[in-house]
Amino acid sequence: MPRKVSLPGSNDPLREAEIAGLRSSTDAAASRGSGRVRHEEKITVYVSRAELLRLEHARLGLRAEHGIAVDRGRIVREAVAAALDGLEAEGSESELLRRLAGS
Repeated sequence: MPRKVSLPGSNDPLREAEIAGLRSSTDAAASRGSGRVRHEEKITVYVSRAELLRLEHARLGLRAEHGIAVDRGRIVREAVAAALDGLEAEGSESELLRRLAGS
């Protein structure tokens, strides 16, 4: 006889309150990746095979060496947040600007 287990879903009231709280803290979201929440916006980014392998290697390393289980999207969101924070804080001396100007 199949058993059905009820798990909290995206429409769970506590989860909705948590998501609403995260949305209201725009300062925290601006200086840090949005983490593990439902995202309404989407972009498509094309990467080379080598970049994808580096990203996957980083994901596996985070899990194996540091016990942090994250998906590739979360790594990318954190990296984008870090790059934009650096641009805001350092301006023309930022790593992002140096990399973009060098390409």
